[in-house]
Amino acid sequence: MLAVPASTAVSGMNAAQAGLRTSAHNIANLGTEGFRRQHVVAAEGAHGGVTTTVNRSDTAGASLETDVVGLLQSKNAFLANLSVFRTSDRMMGSLLDIAA
Repeated sequence: MLAVPASTAVSGMNAAQAGLRTSAHNIANLGTEGFRRQHVVAAEGAHGGVTTTVNRSDTAGASLETDVVGLLQSKNAFLANLSVFRTSDRMMGSLLDIAA
């Protein structure tokens, strides 16, 4: 089983990937007539971390600015969670080296 910080970071990376996929999907469909944008809703997981659902907008229409900003936010969230995961992994390795 993953340590709590590592599993929380993994759920954050998964949430960021959902944001990346959703923004990319919206951008790819900018020219599709009647297309309704999707957006990610994040919620606290039952045992920590985060869960996501993808919802569709009630109205049709593009929002390129929102989707480009969403891409950047998701990229940075993924990188931040990756850093937490790597640090947790290094700390666990150090702890096991000391205990041995």
